[in-house]
Amino acid sequence: MAKIVDIALETPIERGEQKIETLQLRKPSSGELRGLSLTQLLAMNVDELIRLVPRISMPPITEAEVEALDPADLTSCAIEVADFLMPAGKKPTPAT
Repeated sequence: MAKIVDIALETPIERGEQKIETLQLRKPSSGELRGLSLTQLLAMNVDELIRLVPRISMPPITEAEVEALDPADLTSCAIEVADFLMPAGKKPTPAT
């Protein structure tokens, strides 16, 4: 089962009368990463994120909607994408 995270958007996406206030991202499969650079995704490259987020978002959003995201919301997406791509054994352990 794919890992799914919820991102509460600071600035909702507006589609006519509809407001998207929470975006779900799911861990991408290798095929969904086709044509993208893992290094650039881990570096939180905006162009790579604009291409990836529509592939893994629920509800589905367009590249234009990703481009229009509040920078804080795009950063939240970037952090989750980077976390998806890190192997479990390489992730830092939380300090106690």
